[in-house]
Amino acid sequence: MTARPLVLVTSRSFGSGSRDLEGELHDAGFDVVRASPAHPLGELAPVLAEAVGWIAGTGPVTDDHFALAPNLKVVSRYGVGYDAVDLAAAERRGVVVTNTPGANSSAVVELTLALLLSALRGIPAADRRVRGGDWSGWTARELSALTVGVVGLGRIGRGVVERIGAFRATLLGHDPWLDPGDPVFRAAARRSLPELAAEADVVTLHSPGGETLIDEEWLGASDRPVLLVNTARADLVDESAVADAVRRGRVSAYAADTLASENVDDGSPLLAQDLADRVIITPHLGAQTVEGIDGMGGMATDELLAVLQGRVPRFPVTAVPA
Repeated sequence: MTARPLVLVTSRSFGSGSRDLEGELHDAGFDVVRASPAHPLGELAPVLAEAVGWIAGTGPVTDDHFALAPNLKVVSRYGVGYDAVDLAAAERRGVVVTNTPGANSSAVVELTLALLLSALRGIPAADRRVRGGDWSGWTARELSALTVGVVGLGRIGRGVVERIGAFRATLLGHDPWLDPGDPVFRAAARRSLPELAAEADVVTLHSPGGETLIDEEWLGASDRPVLLVNTARADLVDESAVADAVRRGRVSAYAADTLASENVDDGSPLLAQDLADRVIITPHLGAQTVEGIDGMGGMATDELLAVLQGRVPRFPVTAVPA
């Protein structure tokens, strides 16, 4: 019997929603092997030697990986980001790289609102106090009374603008890559980052990363306290500067779905015990809904099968060989 072609899957949550995605790949004629999302070369080497397709998580995909994969035709990124993939190496070796834009946008938007409202009302701190027998409360603000700045107005940022608009908050928007005439600026008045420092009560980050936007200079631009939310990338903020600003009252609260280091032993300044009532950190929950997982997994599977079956993928991030 002829061996079936092999697909490597290294995304941790692939197939953990309501769809049997491994079954769909099997029905399409492929066997599936799952491996570590960290992509260690030693572990992956025997699988890559045979794999024709790879559904990859957030781990690095380097030229060293491609060198071990002579039959590989496609890396289908499970998610929107592809900065961990060596795209130049993929193109040199004729491997198509795809991604899944928009598949988890609604899930991330909803987590953004959850973090914002939790931080605004101090819900985690209130829960801890009640469990300790302390029923004393405090006065908070209503979102409808606040000015919210949205940084990054792609799919997720626009979703945040739409949802927060229902709360009747005043909305400001920042995205240097958008045309000033973009319709989104009718819902969220266009502002620069320094203007947001001076005007916004809340700033929520949805930029792609690669540049620190919230640093000591930005935080020192105004005495106005600001609530910060980050469901995008850890490198958008200087964590030490934010921790100091929380202590000084310049940042009233910080809520994020990411940290620069996920190793607690590294001692992120935002995890300091004295900040626990004003800092909320979640473990990459943004895309972790049944709907988000099914959306990303389904799109990643469709993109992979398109390439392997000789069709043009919908979301290539590298050139597709003729």
